[in-house]
Amino acid sequence: MALPASLILCTLTFSFLLFYRAAFGGTFTFVNKCDHTVWPGILSNAGSARLATTGFELPQGSSRTFTAPAGWSGRFWGRTGCTFSHSSGSCQTGDCGSGQAECNGAGATPPATLAEFTLGTGGLDFYDVSLVDGYNLPMIVEASGGSGMCASTGCVTDLNRVCPSELRVGDGDACRSACEAFGNPEYCCSGAFSSPNSCRPSVYSQMFKAACPRSYSYAYDDPTSTFTCSAADYTLTFCPSMPSQKSSEDPTPTTSSTYADGSVSGSESDPTGVSGSGSESESGSGSEAMVTDKSWLAGLAMGSSASARVNCPSPRFWSWMSASTILIVSLLVS
Repeated sequence: MALPASLILCTLTFSFLLFYRAAFGGTFTFVNKCDHTVWPGILSNAGSARLATTGFELPQGSSRTFTAPAGWSGRFWGRTGCTFSHSSGSCQTGDCGSGQAECNGAGATPPATLAEFTLGTGGLDFYDVSLVDGYNLPMIVEASGGSGMCASTGCVTDLNRVCPSELRVGDGDACRSACEAFGNPEYCCSGAFSSPNSCRPSVYSQMFKAACPRSYSYAYDDPTSTFTCSAADYTLTFCPSMPSQKSSEDPTPTTSSTYADGSVSGSESDPTGVSGSGSESESGSGSEAMVTDKSWLAGLAMGSSASARVNCPSPRFWSWMSASTILIVSLLVS
């Protein structure tokens, strides 16, 4: 029986995108929905390439996109209350100590909400949002264009408003972890408590977990906090406007400009375009992203608009197709 032309088109397009992203990685888009400027910081792990920037200013209502190569790993965070001059500068929260908008290989000073990534090289990406080093900003991570589970994760709740006094920083600018506040091995999962069996959730990490169930609350909080996706692009949103399920239907249009470093910056025309995690329809790390727009692959291949609908198979089919395509090509080249 001959396969429908639309299925063949979708399959070929998917295979092309799969191997393109396996070779060239993906993109990270930063979106600022806070009522103030955020200065994202970027730290590549040892052995990973430096991205186009290590830190930049992201005004309220704007976005900026960077490309990362396959195999890249590192972390992102948001800095607040920053003041920079030609010779020195600092931030109220998330400061990296560089004195500049660029962090230049330095990490965040706790407390800071962290987004951590490891991009696969033809396999799975791993990502999480961590509160192990404390919290300073609401943040969500959403995957698009990938296959597999690809669930949204992050912390939509403003923990600064409910932070216990013993963990509070300043006038409620950030919320420290119990490890940073007290230094006890049982809070830091160090010394005699340096294993999953001996380091258990504390009353403080449980408070973080209750407010942000998809985020890391302490060092060994892996089962409900690490997420995977294959060949995806990622959007990191600071201060997401509302906790609702991610949909790829009609993505938010942006007015963008290209920087000399190859990155893209733009302002959103729709203030409610990016949604958060925490919807009752998604629970646990095994949740599957609900993709409602089935036309974008065919539209991309034919150069047509979104109105020209060709029904491609479901995300479950693409997850199976991803594994099958990789197997077939590996056999052909071996």
